[in-house]
Amino acid sequence: MSDSPKLTWLGRLFIFLFIGACAYGAWAMFAQKPIGQATSRPGAKPDPAVSAPLPPGKTIEIGIAYGSEKERWLKWAAEEFAKTKDGSRISINLIKMGSLEGAQALLAGDQRIQVWSPASALYTDVFVQEWAIKYNTSKPFVRQDQLALSPMVFVFWAERYDAFIAKYGSVSFDAVGRALREPGGWDAIAQKPEWGVFKFGHTHPNESNSGLQTLTLMAYEYHKKNRGLVLKDILNPAFQSWMNTLESGVTGLSNSTGNMMRDMVLRGPSSYDGLFVYENVVIDYLKNAEGRWGELRVAYPKQNMWSDHPYYIIDAPWSSSDQRLAAGKFLDFLLTDPIQRTALNHGFRPGNPAVPIKFPESPFTLYQKSGLQVDISSVCEPPKADVINNLLAIWQRNQGSR
Repeated sequence: MSDSPKLTWLGRLFIFLFIGACAYGAWAMFAQKPIGQATSRPGAKPDPAVSAPLPPGKTIEIGIAYGSEKERWLKWAAEEFAKTKDGSRISINLIKMGSLEGAQALLAGDQRIQVWSPASALYTDVFVQEWAIKYNTSKPFVRQDQLALSPMVFVFWAERYDAFIAKYGSVSFDAVGRALREPGGWDAIAQKPEWGVFKFGHTHPNESNSGLQTLTLMAYEYHKKNRGLVLKDILNPAFQSWMNTLESGVTGLSNSTGNMMRDMVLRGPSSYDGLFVYENVVIDYLKNAEGRWGELRVAYPKQNMWSDHPYYIIDAPWSSSDQRLAAGKFLDFLLTDPIQRTALNHGFRPGNPAVPIKFPESPFTLYQKSGLQVDISSVCEPPKADVINNLLAIWQRNQGSR
């Protein structure tokens, strides 16, 4: 029989609890992140440049040039980020610029900007080519990802929409063009002379992404295709005549999709009967419109495009490695589930595929009667840079004085 002392039941319990505590500590260290620290989207590979800790010392300042349509969401997200461990060390300067305006500012050497977040990647091919000419590199981005998605939509005041559909059967650019050419305005369309002429708007193609998307989708609709838009299509004289006739009747050309939608809701049908804008902008204003001028109606074009709201961390000569690291930290934060769910409240379809869209409190459920739909029938591919450049040149030649 051994002379060594035996463990009492209390000793055994102590050892059991100690081993359990060690196991839990190991799990917590390797399987969890601190509250407020960003988690990667499903399937994403870890980025060493972003997972690295921030260097000790002073606060890191970064500038983000962004489109106005996501202003409210980004401002809120930046405030929430400032409450986290990493965010308390990073100062975010949100610089509101049109999508094309932000690209041009970067090409002009605006040293305030470390991140460019346009409404879509439509102008990216043009930007990359121009960046290569100026900086002798075809890789202007250190890192990129999609923050959210939003298609384009037609939006009308409900009474105007019903009258438009009764006359033309559906909403399309061709139908809008015919309405704009009616010399008798609403009297000829719906026997409503008190409504005046038909008033339709979109943003300025040289200043706003949604305006450029408008011209692109006009071309896709005219040629009845959703991919493979080529230079020959744009140079087609019949297409140019059709587009220029339609554009000559457009009411105003705002440089901001958000501001244009705000004007429609603020001033009512006296400003616009209809617009062509981002879906998320309409969702953000649906409730406000009902309380002022009545309900809005949404219609989706047969040929559509995604605004994917890319977040480009720029490999600019004036940006430091610390600023790129800080920009990556904020990007990861924007892609976390709680921040993406709030983006949905502002009408965006989350860029993180783990965040659902269809549920009872979703705006796509609440405003289904207004015409909102989750499924998009036909999505067009972004054309190449030469198509975009010539489309803008043709528009500028005929409408540039506006």
